Parts: sequence; C-alpha cells; structure tokens
Amino acid sequence: MTLREKITSDLKGAMKAGDSFKRDTLRLLDSAIKNGEIEKKKREEGLNDEEVLEVIARAVKQRQDSVSQFEKGGRPELAEQEKREIEILSVYLPEQLSKEEVQAVVREVIALSGDVSAADFGKVMGQAMARLKGQADGNVVKDAVKEELEKAK
Repeated sequence: MTLREKITSDLKGAMKAGDSFKRDTLRLLDSAIKNGEIEKKKREEGLNDEEVLEVIARAVKQRQDSVSQFEKGGRPELAEQEKREIEILSVYLPEQLSKEEVQAVVREVIALSGDVSAADFGKVMGQAMARLKGQADGNVVKDAVKEELEKAK
C-alpha cells in the first residue's frame, strides 16, 4: 500500500467514524498532494511516496510556524488546533532522529569532507540534509552543523 493509498484509507475511516477534525485535516493533506501532482505535471500517474513525504513535511512545517505565530499573538486555542493537526500528519512521516543522532551524521559528513571551516557551512548543510531527508527537521540539522563546525575550528 502506497502512502497516498494509506492516507485515502485513513480519510475514509475518519469519515465512517465521524471524526470531523481528522477528516478535515486529511482532506487538506489530500488537496495539498493533488496540488503537488498538478505542479509537477504528474496528475495521471500521481506522486511517488518520497514526493508525498515532502508534501507532508511541508504541511507539518507550515503548522509548526503557525503554532509559534499563534502563541506569540496570544491565541492558544488556535495554536492547540494546529498542534492537533501536526499529531495527525506526523503519523505519515518517518521516525524523527534525536539531536544526538543528527550530530553523529553531521560529524560523518564533516569527516568525509576533510578539512572544513565555518565558510563550508552551506556545503556541509547540503550534504547533511541529503542524508537526513525526512528524518530530521532542518533547524535541528542547522544547529548541529553550526555546533560541529565551531568544534572543528
């Protein structure tokens, strides 16, 4: 079963169970996936699992940004709603790595790159993100790269 089929199946299950919040969240995700298919001109064959994961990760990231904005704006009820949506969407993402695991991967990338300095941040960040695709938040990777490059000085 592809990831897209799993989402559709869960959407149907939420409809049958009468879970309107989960139903609405999955409908928004389904719509985002369809928009991704249109953008990539893949409406007939659909997106593969990796591309669907990118759409889900983008949706989670948008909601995380919304949570921080709502909390800054003094709207805890809206922040809570976004957090519930993140919980529903996170089920479809791969297990996120811990900060220590991310740092270990970054150390490996730096070791393979040889002699690096703070000026090589972009190069190290690009290689680390390629290896950690979907397994870690970009901000966690960025912090780990900064920290490890400062140690390498």
